[in-house]
Amino acid sequence: MTAARNLVLDTNTVMALWHFKDPALESLSSAIDAGTLKLFSRDDALEEFRRVLAYSQFSISPDDQTRLFDTYRNRINPAPATAADALQLPACRDRDDQKFLEIARDAGVDHLLTRDKLLLKLARHSVLRDRFRILTPERFIAEGLC
Repeated sequence: MTAARNLVLDTNTVMALWHFKDPALESLSSAIDAGTLKLFSRDDALEEFRRVLAYSQFSISPDDQTRLFDTYRNRINPAPATAADALQLPACRDRDDQKFLEIARDAGVDHLLTRDKLLLKLARHSVLRDRFRILTPERFIAEGLC
């Protein structure tokens, strides 16, 4: 049996998987459910997800917000604390997205999945290329990584 592939999902990917149930991400969802993909996160990213679930434009009832939050939270592993000698990361132009780079670095993941253009732009940065890949979930699936 091959080892699980380690991932970080940004909030828009989590929403696409658990709230919108994007059919294009079915194989990703199945691989997560099967345990072949291991997810990492930390408290500030979870709190962002909780806030997004409450946005009025999504019209998610409080009970469904709790269910969606708990469903995701129960699938993640906590990212370790940042080491004092941690690799310096490039700065994302959207400071709210910096945490996803930090989680990926600290957890030693293989991939960060996002549809965010600013995070995807950092995929070419040499410091990151040697540590983890930043891909859209669609590209991750197309490359047969799940």
